[in-house]
Amino acid sequence: MSTTLKQVLTIAGSDSGGGAGIQADIKAMSANGVFAMSVITAITAQNTQEVTDVFELPPSIIAAQIDAVFDDFDVAAVKTGMLSSAAVVETVARLLKPQNIAHLVVDPVMISKSGHPLLKPDAIEVMKTHLFPLALLVTPNVHEAQQLSGIEIKSLADARRAAKVIQGFGCRHVLIKGGHLLAERATDLLYDGRFFNLFRGEFIETPHTHGTGCTFASAIAAHLARGKSLHDAVQTAKTYLTEAIRHSLAVGRGAGPTNHFYFLGG
Repeated sequence: MSTTLKQVLTIAGSDSGGGAGIQADIKAMSANGVFAMSVITAITAQNTQEVTDVFELPPSIIAAQIDAVFDDFDVAAVKTGMLSSAAVVETVARLLKPQNIAHLVVDPVMISKSGHPLLKPDAIEVMKTHLFPLALLVTPNVHEAQQLSGIEIKSLADARRAAKVIQGFGCRHVLIKGGHLLAERATDLLYDGRFFNLFRGEFIETPHTHGTGCTFASAIAAHLARGKSLHDAVQTAKTYLTEAIRHSLAVGRGAGPTNHFYFLGG
């Protein structure tokens, strides 16, 4: 007997170290019960310590990948990650717009864990004007929320102000991922244009958090595809991410990745 899983697309960069990017997205989506498809926007040479090189794919091949997926699959949700340049952002937005995707999660990836820029400055404006208006949810971390809003974030009050600015770019919801940077650690802030919801979690002291942002956004997209409300999708994804961090992997010599399949044991 064959079963049909909900199908979710990730549009992101490849991480040769396997901890973040498209590799993390596919693992997180699979672990959260959906079938993952992928469109690769850039190839990064990276490991747990650093990004050493980036090769951006031509917009034409990115567009061809998107067309191929939508021509054949019933796409229930889309998650975007590293889009690297204005041309890539514009291409992705142009091809997604006619698809009228109900569940588009935009993770505005700007910088790697090791500090390597992953989004060119001119692409930020294109992301705000072209991609955010298509999104159900935008999921910046504190650093990205500061870049997008122009507001320095030191407190939850600052995060609330930044969320309002970002939501003003046209997305329906904003989730600012607090991580370790807010005074209230492991607290995430969701804004829907009217109300704020706080998602408090356990802060786990570990250096092995490579790929947490990609993993969180991908798990949210998976649960939206499976029919959960946004609030429930965020809560379920946060619970999953907390356990994946708790069981994180000390592989490589730098910041190791989260353990996407911690529940399999081993």
